[in-house]
Amino acid sequence: MLRQPRQTGDELWKTRIEKINGDLFTLTYGSVVAQLLKDHGSYAEVNRHLDKMGYNIGVRLIEDFLAKAGTAKCGDFRETAETIAKVGFKIFLGISPTIANWSADTKEFSLIIEDNPLADFVELPEDALTELWYSNVLCGVLRGALEMVHMQVEASFVSDVLRGDEVTEMRVKLVKFLEEEVPQGDD
Repeated sequence: MLRQPRQTGDELWKTRIEKINGDLFTLTYGSVVAQLLKDHGSYAEVNRHLDKMGYNIGVRLIEDFLAKAGTAKCGDFRETAETIAKVGFKIFLGISPTIANWSADTKEFSLIIEDNPLADFVELPEDALTELWYSNVLCGVLRGALEMVHMQVEASFVSDVLRGDEVTEMRVKLVKFLEEEVPQGDD
């Protein structure tokens, strides 16, 4: 019998995950965002760079995830969502977002992040409240990681407590399953 994703995530978090100081992690991420703001000036450009950084992280992080989690291939997108929320987020951020708002075709869902560790100690300036998605790196991480396991997704934030919203909600949409490509000359 397969273990439930939450049990797997909790078990890995307690026993096999090397942890770093959460405050150091949060402050370091804040410094990265502040530097991007200085370098680019535009909130839209900062959002784009955070997503790109996250994508590059996700492409590499998936190997670490697969090695640590030892999970089998997910059978469908619902199982993928459970694994992301209960194992992936738990391993790397120590949190387990709630899955909500499934679309009728089960190709789109929301992750409700109750306690976003990236947002600790953060207060956005007034002019950033309508444009900056402070934790946008997480959207890129999901896109990059899922692409490596042959799923093209779109991920974006639709609300954030840093902007004064009630909850932080990330929307994840399955665009398509990717075909495994054989490199030229390897056929």
